Amino acid sequence: MTPGEVLAEAARLLPAARCAAERGVTGAGAPEAGVTGAAGTGPRVSAAETITMDVPRQDWLAALAFARDVAGCDFFDWLTAVDELDQGFAVVVHLYSIESGQHMLVRTLVPREDPLLPSATGLFGGAGWAERETHEMFGVVFDGHPGLTPLLLPEEFEGHPLRKDFPLAARAAQEWPGAREPGEREASERSRRRLVPPGVPEGWPPP
Repeated sequence: MTPGEVLAEAARLLPAARCAAERGVTGAGAPEAGVTGAAGTGPRVSAAETITMDVPRQDWLAALAFARDVAGCDFFDWLTAVDELDQGFAVVVHLYSIESGQHMLVRTLVPREDPLLPSATGLFGGAGWAERETHEMFGVVFDGHPGLTPLLLPEEFEGHPLRKDFPLAARAAQEWPGAREPGEREASERSRRRLVPPGVPEGWPPP
């Protein structure tokens, strides 16, 4: 399928999805092309571009199955998350077609208070390790995963270190070396006491 046909099929089969072709995402030298919406209208899209599909989380598995079975992106490259603070966690997968060279990014957003998403391991066996890492680092739970056991951190580790609200313990364990607070032009009375390093909440660690 051409990228334009992929966008048209996505509009038909996944009406809640927002799709676009992004120029220059997968490398230099791609032919000139514009961005095309989900309806497949607009300039013809180059196969060297990346098709990005944003879906609600209830369409997560359907979107991945579409990418594999319709778009032909059968190679699972990676999966990770981005902490979007109050918006929740953006989970993103990069898929690739070995046959056509087409790249696809499939993204969804899960709320911070309920970071739950169905596991993609039934569609892509390679998602298993990536989901374990994303669960470990961000706290996203992948329902149906065969075992979200720790991958990188010791079992006794508490918290999810890639969340933006995670305290940076290494900075709190040593005194901030600067003579003044970051951004201050002159040293002040405040800089003569022990400074709280950037990224460490006030009053942490507790006494």
